[in-house]
Amino acid sequence: MSVDVQDATTRYLMYGVLPGWFVPGLADWAMHRRTRIEETAGTRESLIHCLMMTEVGVPIALTLVCEVNPLLLAVQLGSTAAHEATALWDVRTAVRSGREVKPVEQHIHSFLETLPFAALASLMCLHPKQVRSLLRGGRGDRSAWRLVPRRHPLPRSYLAGIAVGVAAFVALPYAEELLRCVRASWGRRRGRGADPDSSPPNPSEERFQL
Repeated sequence: MSVDVQDATTRYLMYGVLPGWFVPGLADWAMHRRTRIEETAGTRESLIHCLMMTEVGVPIALTLVCEVNPLLLAVQLGSTAAHEATALWDVRTAVRSGREVKPVEQHIHSFLETLPFAALASLMCLHPKQVRSLLRGGRGDRSAWRLVPRRHPLPRSYLAGIAVGVAAFVALPYAEELLRCVRASWGRRRGRGADPDSSPPNPSEERFQL
């Protein structure tokens, strides 16, 4: 791979794919709020969202501070597969709870599902030797199966900017969503406890309150 192509691909990952993840993530949170997630799937679906963010966030954090090697590629491949399975679980949970998953939200999901694949594919193109090492099981490479700090760390200003972006556009909105769902669940439970003549809860509704 030529130096120009390598630099362009690296810039694409650093300043395109990674910051671009914030936009559909925030838009998805807005759709959950608009369809009042706290009144349907509630805490369960919100916790699934937290799980998906962890599945994406851990390999991203490792890639920012560690050398790409077979272990890191294996973590990324496993996390991407887990994220896809969790995304299916997420939509199934939302639909079964009665929350309307609008076409716009489904389109947002398509971006959230393809971005990890785009990032991983680009990273593998940048490191073909490590991909071949992974396919060989890391034979002959002493550092293949351990995390190695980057020999040339990314600029601190860039890492700080990514950290601020994650906090502002991912962590805070979804923490607000989870808190809103927990408060709504507690409110329903207190309401049932305060009204002894109220009818017993519907098992299908209770299933999704968690």
